[in-house]
Amino acid sequence: MELIEFGRLNDEQYAALAGDEDDPWNAAEFGLAWLPKDHYVAVCDDDGRLVAAAGLVVIEVQFGAQPPIPVVGVGGVIVTASHRGRGLGRWVISEALTRAEATGPEIAMLFCRVELTGLYGRHGFAEVPGQVFVDQPDGVVEISGAGVTMWRPLKAGAELPDGIVKVNGLPF
Repeated sequence: MELIEFGRLNDEQYAALAGDEDDPWNAAEFGLAWLPKDHYVAVCDDDGRLVAAAGLVVIEVQFGAQPPIPVVGVGGVIVTASHRGRGLGRWVISEALTRAEATGPEIAMLFCRVELTGLYGRHGFAEVPGQVFVDQPDGVVEISGAGVTMWRPLKAGAELPDGIVKVNGLPF
């Protein structure tokens, strides 16, 4: 297994990761448009096939009436069906967070299904309390019905600012 990094996920890379799954993230049920990630940390198997990935993107997020701050968005975490259960998801998440710590923002955020909160909790993420809003092509929507929003510090002493959360862009 080899760890690699690249920019945006292209169609060929997506096809390698998704395989024959139509919705590998089970995100279609939420009916949301998602922000492409700018940077990926991924794992290739011994034959050079892409088998796991986690994406990162920096985006402005507003907390209450405070000015927006940059936040590292973590998303697009996937392990091909044939390689699940081998710890590859934990590996790419851990490596992605190491890169996120070097990007500058003090906190990271992600959106996930309820059943994945334990996985992300083991990486230091906690649920964001209160309301979270995101942009969508038809306007701003509350994300509450679309899983869980989580956050974690990337710098020592960093805390989640108080107030209603507004992501200035699509969810990641």
